[in-house]
Amino acid sequence: MILLITIIVLALIFDFINGFHDAANSIATIVSTKVLTPFQAVLWAAFFNFVAFFIAKYIIGEFGIANTVSKSVVEGYITLPVIFSGIVASIMWNLATWWLGIPSSSSHTLIGGFAGAAIMSTMMNNGYTTTGFESIKGDVIGIIAAFIILAPLIGMIISSLITILILYTFKKMNPYKANHWFKRLQLVSSGLFSIGHGLNDSQKVMGIIAAALFAAYTKNGIDMGIHSIGQMPDWVAFSCFTAISLGTMSGGWRIIKTMGSRITKVTPLEGVAAETAGALTLYLSEALKIPVSTTHTITGAIIGVGAVKRLSAVRWGVTKSLMIAWILTIPVSAGIAALIYYIFGAQL
Repeated sequence: MILLITIIVLALIFDFINGFHDAANSIATIVSTKVLTPFQAVLWAAFFNFVAFFIAKYIIGEFGIANTVSKSVVEGYITLPVIFSGIVASIMWNLATWWLGIPSSSSHTLIGGFAGAAIMSTMMNNGYTTTGFESIKGDVIGIIAAFIILAPLIGMIISSLITILILYTFKKMNPYKANHWFKRLQLVSSGLFSIGHGLNDSQKVMGIIAAALFAAYTKNGIDMGIHSIGQMPDWVAFSCFTAISLGTMSGGWRIIKTMGSRITKVTPLEGVAAETAGALTLYLSEALKIPVSTTHTITGAIIGVGAVKRLSAVRWGVTKSLMIAWILTIPVSAGIAALIYYIFGAQL
């Protein structure tokens, strides 16, 4: 019981860290264009993060992404020590990338940590006579990994098209007047993106907590009301959306600098295009029940608006560094989780 409670607390801590780690995603552009102060911006984003809970529960009617995350490991291999190791590894990677100012993916570090711990657990339990890969669902993880490339690409394409459409539609408008209106529209677009962030990222931790409650019931006989991974008590969803909203309110100032100015300088018009494109990409992933990185999505969208201006407007050196961090996230998180399980798994 103590381990289960520890896992739930750590999962909510991860969700909180995810909130301040990813706060930059939805507010970097409105801060860099001086539409809102940093404090106003995080309150704005946190509010819409929480609104996402009611949209998922009462309008969409399900938490599809949570189910996908929880099913990335074969049910028979899900244990509390595996989940514990995965969450600790995810927290370590998130804090490291936050400290370095790298907008990495909280989604993929969670998936990588969960999978890495499951693989190590299987290897140890079989005397290292197996690779351990039978414990994970390769097709599920493969689709999630593919969106490391597809999410920013989709965001980039949509933002480029929206930018071109806006420039063509408003080409005769007075530049000063246009700038004034697009600053107001940024409030709408950032709100839409924050809803997408809440829908996508909160559900990942929900999936992990659901898996922990299921493992506690099947492996330890602890009945917390979940007899299958598909079940999801309301308190799990409410807690996760609350934690990510509180995390967003704390801000993530190191990453805001990278997102808001280091990739490319963003105007209010471009901010509207990037945030709208990011939101549309996240809503698409919600419909497909595929957990994607809000970080990757908005980064691709910002690159798209910069590329429309001119290719040289994008700082490709910064972009290259970000992509390397993205690609490394799943294997590094998996490696850290495997090491944690190797050291502490038998004692848990």
